[in-house]
Amino acid sequence: MLATLIPLFNDQMEVKAYSLFSQKKNYLLNPSYLGTGINDGAGNITGLEIVNSVGIDSLATDSDIFISLSPISLFADVEAQCLAPPHRIVLLIDNSVKPQPLNIERIRALKEGGYQFAMRKLDVPDFEEYKQILALMDYLILDHKKIVISKAKIFFSKLYPHIKLVAGNIASQEIFDELKKEGGYQLYEGEFYRTPITKGESQIAPVKINYIELLNVINDPDFELTKAADVISRDAALTISLLEMVNKITVNSKISNIRQATALLGQRELKKWISTAVTKQLCEDKPSEVARLSMLRAKFAEQLAPIFSMATKDQELFMLGLFSVLDIILGKPMPEALSMLNVSHDISDALIEHKGDLALVYQFMLLYENADWFEIDRLVVVNNLDYDKVYDAYVTSLKWYRDLFF
Repeated sequence: MLATLIPLFNDQMEVKAYSLFSQKKNYLLNPSYLGTGINDGAGNITGLEIVNSVGIDSLATDSDIFISLSPISLFADVEAQCLAPPHRIVLLIDNSVKPQPLNIERIRALKEGGYQFAMRKLDVPDFEEYKQILALMDYLILDHKKIVISKAKIFFSKLYPHIKLVAGNIASQEIFDELKKEGGYQLYEGEFYRTPITKGESQIAPVKINYIELLNVINDPDFELTKAADVISRDAALTISLLEMVNKITVNSKISNIRQATALLGQRELKKWISTAVTKQLCEDKPSEVARLSMLRAKFAEQLAPIFSMATKDQELFMLGLFSVLDIILGKPMPEALSMLNVSHDISDALIEHKGDLALVYQFMLLYENADWFEIDRLVVVNNLDYDKVYDAYVTSLKWYRDLFF
């Protein structure tokens, strides 16, 4: 199975929900699933195991999770399979769920149990046919690329004023800004928040320069622990964070100073911790999802290393994932942003030129977080990857992020 989380933002760029998209089988290796076989085992709601194992608050603090249902899984025992509070779960259906009496009654029963509902992939000509189902929806996702959502917004605001409208498939920050100014949408979804920077912005703040200097210290192949400790000790936030983290992993000892902490971690783990902690600080003036994306990519890339037969490059892949949004963090095009850091040629080639062995993992990650399952299936076949291990790598990344910040 594969699964990924896609964020939904409010107009202040705060994450208010995540859509969990999943796929049970590789369709290229299991072509029967493109036909009637897709309903095999459909009584199990794919993706819920992530919510149950990682915890809904680790995935979406004070937010909702959208879980996709098929026409078959709509009738699954949702209550038994879902450990999260019903009011935090938004059951997401599409136009494959027909406006038939049996479906309508099932939706109504689940809503009475506390679950919310959302509809997507509904074309304009279908609005009238689906009016009974739409009357039960809490959310409606309008695809910006497929319909004129400004007109659809007027229609739904008049006939279904209770529905929260989601502007979906937003490709750029400019489109997001236009829709935000237009108003009337409760949530926004799309790749706009991570669109690569192509034009430099203002000067980098002095505090960010200090963090970049620290990253360059640890990117030296043989950096000294004492030197890193001295640089960390100049920043109160990093000092507190490091001591808290080290004392969390030690049971019988109480670490009271930075040099003790760095010696305990050692060069490899200290480098990883500094990289993540500094990235978090660099993202303080950015949407919180940028920092989360950076760190999840870092751990996911590291976990993918042995799957792609690159186990010896796991640390480089960790750094590649971490710095893959450096352009957004610093507000500069990627070549300019990376020029400020002492990164390997393999990392810069992958992030700038999209060349080299690391670029394959980078491209795989981008496709995965977009839930582009067809391309993922193709790469799995071409590169002889283990489907289940890819899924495990993603879940491990989510749990690592949870343990790091919760």
